[in-house]
Amino acid sequence: MAQVPQTFLDALAVRTWCSLALTALGRAREEIDAINVYPVADGDTGTNLYLTLESAATAVEAVFAGYETGRAEPSLGDAARAMAHGALIGARGNSGTILAQLLRGMAQVLAETGDASAASAPTAASRADGPGLRRALRRAADSARQAVAHPVEGTVLTVASAAADAAEEAGDDCRTVARAAYEGARTALAATPDQLGVLRRAGVVDAGGRGLVTVLGALVEAVTGEAVRETAGGVSGAGPAGHGAGSGGHGAGPAGQGAGPAGTCAAGPGTEPACQGESGDDRGGAGGPAFEVIYLLEADDAAVARLRARLDALGDSLVVVGGDGLWNVHVHVDDAGAAVEAGVEAGRPYRIRITHFGHGEPHPGRERPSRAPAQRAVVAVVPGEGLAGLYGEAGATTVLARPGEPPASGELVQAVRRAHAREVVLLPNDAELRHTAAAAAEQARTEGIRVALIPTRSAVQGIAALAVHEPRRRFDEDVVQMTSAAGATRYAEVVVAERQSWTTAGICQAGDVLGLIDGDVAVIGTDVTATARTVLDRMLQSGGELVTLVVGDDAPETAAAHLEARVRESYLAVDTVVYHGGRQGALLLIGVE
Repeated sequence: MAQVPQTFLDALAVRTWCSLALTALGRAREEIDAINVYPVADGDTGTNLYLTLESAATAVEAVFAGYETGRAEPSLGDAARAMAHGALIGARGNSGTILAQLLRGMAQVLAETGDASAASAPTAASRADGPGLRRALRRAADSARQAVAHPVEGTVLTVASAAADAAEEAGDDCRTVARAAYEGARTALAATPDQLGVLRRAGVVDAGGRGLVTVLGALVEAVTGEAVRETAGGVSGAGPAGHGAGSGGHGAGPAGQGAGPAGTCAAGPGTEPACQGESGDDRGGAGGPAFEVIYLLEADDAAVARLRARLDALGDSLVVVGGDGLWNVHVHVDDAGAAVEAGVEAGRPYRIRITHFGHGEPHPGRERPSRAPAQRAVVAVVPGEGLAGLYGEAGATTVLARPGEPPASGELVQAVRRAHAREVVLLPNDAELRHTAAAAAEQARTEGIRVALIPTRSAVQGIAALAVHEPRRRFDEDVVQMTSAAGATRYAEVVVAERQSWTTAGICQAGDVLGLIDGDVAVIGTDVTATARTVLDRMLQSGGELVTLVVGDDAPETAAAHLEARVRESYLAVDTVVYHGGRQGALLLIGVE
């Protein structure tokens, strides 16, 4: 759905920007992971950017949730500070740490501007205009450079500075500033291979910079209502052809030309140059540091200044971001213990993560489970307690998605670990969770777990997949069979509209009963059972052998019996099975195999 254009930034715009950026990074995650060659092609830059922004977006949503019970809405300062804090505590890898500082720099100015606007006009909403956004982009670029121990050009820092420079030449309208920043960043990204030889040789652009261009593209969409154009391999935009990140080893120039404004980039082995703490999620290369150490730290400014000097002497890729007593520390070292000890001397480190760069194995000091792992397991997201029980009886490890509370990727990773298996089949059971699940799968793979993601879009598709699951088959064969069963299952749900909206079936009003088939509104009605019957009839027009009904707690007691009778009387040789889903959000889930 297109966003409503606006000439200022307020709390809702920040929320929209975070949501759009998370979705865009989800789409671009694999491509960004692929372009990560310096100094080692570890391929997790896109995943780390996604996880960092996911934490920021979750924090913003929590702020809005706190205002749901009253009429008041969060201020721009509330939303901006939540975004910065969420990114700080959830920052992953070198790229995510730098993105957190970029968002923090922006949030500082947006919060100051928003608070000032509210103070000058108490009855007006807290907001920032074009000049405020311009200052925010400049503060972001400058603060990110200050956070990196040894800045290198041709990285995300270069792209951020170019965005701020371009914004300074734009007009005073938020939309104009956002577009200028995006175009400036995109042009700078295309030139990164000219600044770093490793990028030029690989024929790729900087992966961290590519991620920042994606985030700025989402900002353009948030304030203009228009999405930026994207090519298969990168962001195209409205600037000169070939300045985006391509996917075939060349841009608009001659085939195979990997550098220069006309043919920069392709998703090859990849890049995120982070020499000495720059944008990449490098994991030390030949002769480089053996460990990546990341932790949150509670400490004062003076202690952090001493910590920077000590960690800089211990290793490289040093980035320390944060402020006001809370910091995120990232460094690559050979002596992981010394890096943690330095944090203990500076203050209170916690959420300590130590990654060995060799083969994705955990640090030797990490505790390992005593029992032997199973060969294979299924992890599934389920919308209600009833389905959680059903999936559990079938042997799956479940993650409960409560209404309005989708699980974050960290919860899915924890579930994969809890399954304690060498091979895991992951069923997100929701189209909106595909990017979250993909990021979780990627994270689990770095821990040595073989994960296959089946893109199930409904719990009824997950039921179909689980029904044909056979652990004794070869992993690939099992995944193919489960994917085929899920894909052969059409899905529908019956819900109540919360507000007036435009839908594919017309305009609905708050309180209307909606029947969605394969994710699109197909029926608008007033009665739950009648709407469900119409949905079921439409689904069975194209055939079917088995109908699955998952009944929520709020559905009419007679609905399931009525639908069962409808199938029995009108569709010969079609069986029906009914499950009770509990509090699952939708009144009814329907599957037709």
